[in-house]
Amino acid sequence: MEHVHAGKVRDLYRDGDDILLVASDRISVYDVVLPTPVPGKGALLTQLSNWWFEYFRDVVPNHVLSTTDVPEEFAGRAVRCRPLKMVQVECIARGYLAGLGLREYQKYGTVSGVALPPGLEEGSKLPEPIFTPTTKASEGHDEFITFDDVVKQEGQETAERLRALTLDIYRRGAEHAAGRGIIVADTKLEFGWDSAGVLTLGDEVLTSDSSRFWPADQWEPGRPQYAFDKQFVREWATGTGWDKTEPGPEIPADVVEATRRRYTEAYERITGRTCS
Repeated sequence: MEHVHAGKVRDLYRDGDDILLVASDRISVYDVVLPTPVPGKGALLTQLSNWWFEYFRDVVPNHVLSTTDVPEEFAGRAVRCRPLKMVQVECIARGYLAGLGLREYQKYGTVSGVALPPGLEEGSKLPEPIFTPTTKASEGHDEFITFDDVVKQEGQETAERLRALTLDIYRRGAEHAAGRGIIVADTKLEFGWDSAGVLTLGDEVLTSDSSRFWPADQWEPGRPQYAFDKQFVREWATGTGWDKTEPGPEIPADVVEATRRRYTEAYERITGRTCS
């Protein structure tokens, strides 16, 4: 195997014509990898993504070739994938107002060029889910772009397909999660082209790293929400006075354990499975 890429959380290896996508226990906030891992996080992300890939198999092709044909050292946290030429757009769907979307709305009344009604608060449910793409920066931070920007970059047909798939996956996933007591406030998806030119879902799907998950029975607009995702770590890190530049702060043991519990609860609620 050849190690071909180290991301913030995932490592990519080339194995013949296939790619091994391996999720580590690293956690990143504000595009900085923190020095303390969260034990078991990589396996939780991988198993939740695998569950969703199967769930959405009739909606869109995905990159998974095998979830078991991986080296023993990576078992449970790696998948064997078909290589994709990734679309250089982060495809984000939002059903609630939070994070960077909230900040843009407070300034301009829009998110990624999509106009929203006045008077919304942090955590407000949007009238309908919206497609809010961003750039896909290899360094630095992703920036909001409009649907028209995606059209200019990828062409009208591909842009419309990306938007439709992103919103369809979000709606279906949010409906399933709602039945398990979880609000999916937003999620980020990534797509690429396979060797036959088919638009394919890749990377991860509806995980605690790529989505905001809130317990439905605690949702209350106008304040920060209890999070089953890494927003909990973002808020802790910000509270230390950290300036969001490298190096990040060491995460104390109680915050590591609380993060692991939240990721575990999201996995177990969504999949109906129990973590071993």
